[in-house]
Amino acid sequence: MAEAILTLNAGSSSLKVGLFRRVGADRLDLAVRAEVAEPATAPRFSARDAGGALLEKLDWPQAANDFRVIAQKVVGWASRHLAGDRLLAVGHRIVHGGSAYIAPKLLTQDLIEALDRLAPLAPLHLPQNLVPVRAIAAAYPDMAQVACFDTAFHHTMPPVAARFALPRNYEAEGVRRYGFHGLSYEYIAGRLKDVSPRLARGRTVVAHLGNGASLCALRAGISIDTTMGFSVLDGLVMGTRPGTLDAGVLLYLQQHHGMSASEIEDLLYRHSGLLGVSGGIASDMRTLLASPEPTAREAVELFVYRLVREAGALAGSLGGVDGLVFTGGIGEHSAPIRAAVAERLAWLGLEMDAKANARGEALLSTPDSSLELHIIPTDEEIMIARHTLKLAAGR
Repeated sequence: MAEAILTLNAGSSSLKVGLFRRVGADRLDLAVRAEVAEPATAPRFSARDAGGALLEKLDWPQAANDFRVIAQKVVGWASRHLAGDRLLAVGHRIVHGGSAYIAPKLLTQDLIEALDRLAPLAPLHLPQNLVPVRAIAAAYPDMAQVACFDTAFHHTMPPVAARFALPRNYEAEGVRRYGFHGLSYEYIAGRLKDVSPRLARGRTVVAHLGNGASLCALRAGISIDTTMGFSVLDGLVMGTRPGTLDAGVLLYLQQHHGMSASEIEDLLYRHSGLLGVSGGIASDMRTLLASPEPTAREAVELFVYRLVREAGALAGSLGGVDGLVFTGGIGEHSAPIRAAVAERLAWLGLEMDAKANARGEALLSTPDSSLELHIIPTDEEIMIARHTLKLAAGR
């Protein structure tokens, strides 16, 4: 009987699922990638095999806005799909581990309660991450579950990169810079060993660009700085989030518009970023690039401008830069954004091969470029699965 690992990546608008079969002591092969789309309104489950062929599509209208039922349905589907193989454990992406949790951990009731107490650090994400954890614990009490923290990879940042210039008592409460997208950056750091030994040993800026977006400065594969900070609101312009914002703007909104904390939260998480700057046209980069509207063009320009500015800042943190890696949905698939970024970073000695970029090739820099420029597709699910196997197998 073979063993398998199930991974769950719960977000606000989807639940990403991975099913991996164990091959040998520590190797995992992808069996299925699946997703539950629109879980709040009209849950739709779709599953594809490792080659991308569609296996199944299901509608679960009775589970609308009930992540508990959705999670139980996913685990039930995975168990049936395994056809007699044993589901060894379930791994979860947990967006925030605070200062205490800097490595994956087996989920216990005590840990779940500790993560509940961290919810103020990620109020829209962490509670959502924990819903499937509780659902599986209730339906399958003997199932091992593992928490993989998106902040853990950045615990190597030096104190000066993590500290805010606030009275120190707030830092003692956990008000500091954490960084996110850590599972993605961990995967990219591992891939650099095969893709470019030079960058694996050197100084690399990785751009994880999607609806949520950030940059990470890697020195020899170790995170030393990143653009997201205390929350996922910081840094780059994102689909519906503003990125770095003068705190005085928040005071202005409170004092002159009478906005409450919950109204400001809604504004910052759901109505800003590309969506806000484009005047409500879209939060999706593909739609904005195709739009003839001036506000759409301005939103794209701001996205690129801020990305390049932050990349320059991380080059300063690194004391120079040897290469740039694009990953995430926009980074992997948007040639116009990659070209615009490369053009504005030409002062660093970066030269892009326009034809390679148009074709989406893995290596985008020319032989004469001072910097290497790569596309490396990320894989958060395999990182979750590997961590889960290591902990679950060692129980």
